[in-house]
Amino acid sequence: MIDIQLIRDNADAVQTNAKNKNVDVDISAILELDETRRHLKEQLDEIQRQRNIAAKEQDREKGGELKDEAARVQEELRPVEEELNTLLEKIPNIASDDTPIGATEDQNVTIKTWGEKPEFSFKPKEHWQLGADLGVIDTESAANISGARFAYLKGDLTLLQFALVQFVFQTLTDENKIKEIAKSADLEVSTKGFTPVVPPVMMRTEVMQRMARLEPREERYHVPSDDLYLIGSAEHTLGPLHMDEILDEADLPIRYIGYSSSFRREAGTYGKDTKGIIRVHQFDKLEMETLSHPEASRDEHGLLIAIQEYFVQSLKLPYQLSLKCTGDQGAPDARAVDIETWMPGQNKYRETHTADYMTDYQSRRLNTRVKIDKKKRFVHMNDATAIAIGRTIVAIMENYQEEDGRIRIPDVLLPFMMGKTHIDKI
Repeated sequence: MIDIQLIRDNADAVQTNAKNKNVDVDISAILELDETRRHLKEQLDEIQRQRNIAAKEQDREKGGELKDEAARVQEELRPVEEELNTLLEKIPNIASDDTPIGATEDQNVTIKTWGEKPEFSFKPKEHWQLGADLGVIDTESAANISGARFAYLKGDLTLLQFALVQFVFQTLTDENKIKEIAKSADLEVSTKGFTPVVPPVMMRTEVMQRMARLEPREERYHVPSDDLYLIGSAEHTLGPLHMDEILDEADLPIRYIGYSSSFRREAGTYGKDTKGIIRVHQFDKLEMETLSHPEASRDEHGLLIAIQEYFVQSLKLPYQLSLKCTGDQGAPDARAVDIETWMPGQNKYRETHTADYMTDYQSRRLNTRVKIDKKKRFVHMNDATAIAIGRTIVAIMENYQEEDGRIRIPDVLLPFMMGKTHIDKI
């Protein structure tokens, strides 16, 4: 949610921004409701002033009449506030100045390319072929048991998943490593480490709405009997950890690294990526979530991107960095950057990481504030993928495949692989 005063002062810009983000809102109608609300509140304030006078003068009859009048105005105000809040929640965050304007991901802008694409003396296979040949990806059994777009990971591929988890946790809890990454990105930011978290994978509807992550609702799995939603990413339940709190400035930044299973219905993707583990209903992720001082939040966004690049570079996976356009951003995003990693079996780059800069859009809805110079301000929030495990496994399989069908383990993960150097056939 954005500040109502910003809307009052910049109505045309807010309307244009919504259009650029493919969001249908009527800012003029919102301002009319806001004017009605302000008028009714002024009436209530005046009635309360008169009630105070009546109380001092011990005029019970007048006080009773004013009480009834206040109740009438409050009854008129309630639906106005409800409708206004509903409309305000639909207004997307203001895109950053450097965000390209565009309707779809086709208008995203590549801002960096890193790494040499591997060359093979044989035709590289896609991950699902490699996984089936080695017996480490089993979608057939999963389809019989759970349905389409599920998979069993087996054998050394399971070890690879938890090697990635350990690598990320080891890195992000090490303040010296954070300092090294920040220095390499020329960022003057706190080198505070991340607190590891295993968060709940279900959340109340109200809280997901406050996180501005309930929509698109058709992508979510819902449990009607308990009115709970399965999360689509660990940040969904990490972000609200401090809702309705007032934080101390000295505690910022607060940084979490969460590991969880995530769930998406993949509605509207019929026929896309039907093989393997690129687009599945259940997948695991390591997600970073940070709460920071408003003046430090843009650099915090830069740090999270630098951390993402560190992970992909450490795995020696070629990638490109893409600045997302307005139409490809989420509504809460002020700025969003993707890492698209090279997949030689598919002969194209595929998204593996996203970094979202929210400013105070989510914290305003969550009512998460910080006391700065005796004033209470909304904190700024960032979230970013540390490792999307399934897609990173895909990238490793396709880039590290060998002619005999085995998959070499990246050097940086060898200490966590229990002596294994390759993903071997079961």
